[in-house]
Amino acid sequence: MDLLTVFAEYGTIELLSLIVFSFVAGFIDAAVGGGGLIQLPAVLVALPNTPLTTLFGTNKIASLAGTSMSALEYAKRIRFNPSILIVVSLCAGIASYSGAQIIGFIPVDLLKRIILFVLVAIATYTFMKKDLGSAQTKELAPGKLYLFGGLIGLVVGFYDGLFGPGTGSFFVLGFVMILGFDFLTASAYAKVVNCMTNISALAVFVRQGNYLLEIAFLMSLCNIIGSLIGARMALKHGNSFIRVVFQVVVICLILRFGYDICIQE
Repeated sequence: MDLLTVFAEYGTIELLSLIVFSFVAGFIDAAVGGGGLIQLPAVLVALPNTPLTTLFGTNKIASLAGTSMSALEYAKRIRFNPSILIVVSLCAGIASYSGAQIIGFIPVDLLKRIILFVLVAIATYTFMKKDLGSAQTKELAPGKLYLFGGLIGLVVGFYDGLFGPGTGSFFVLGFVMILGFDFLTASAYAKVVNCMTNISALAVFVRQGNYLLEIAFLMSLCNIIGSLIGARMALKHGNSFIRVVFQVVVICLILRFGYDICIQE
């Protein structure tokens, strides 16, 4: 199917909105995570008659494309600890695969309420603690580093496979608050680990045939462009830039989940 046919079938305005939102999502996700806050709702609005699992699969393809590019950008400048990166990535990948398998079996409304409570606590703590993420604050022993890193991978990875929006931000927050990373380092690790969770969840959707290849390709291209620009700005401006973007994304997440809960009542 060529692009003209795709635009004719799904609508020019709808696809143009996906192009714009995929770019913006890639930019934000590369800096601090949370691109799904923008991209997934855009997909749901633009393609309302498409099955939910198909939309999730299509969204995951675009997210993986953008996240992979931003991860490569960070890898050029940030020195990773390979051992902790492997542990967190494996735990996150396994958990994400499990989460994607059980979509529809867990009450999403309850999940949203829990996440909203956590986000409000996160926002309060972040705004009160002015130096959060400005520099590395902890030097954990290897055992604790692997244990806490693995737990972050399991919890956030499961959430990514099950639902998704804000995953990168949750990884960043976990790495900053629990592992003591600065924001720039946390963002770099989050990108690599998020690639693993996207691959694991996507494996489920692809095996089930739940994706729209042409739309995924179009969104991926825009997400990649946004991700490259976002990653380079984050690397150029450092922790202060990422902190501000992180706070904005957390506030947007609170508004998003709060709105979802209100309209369902």
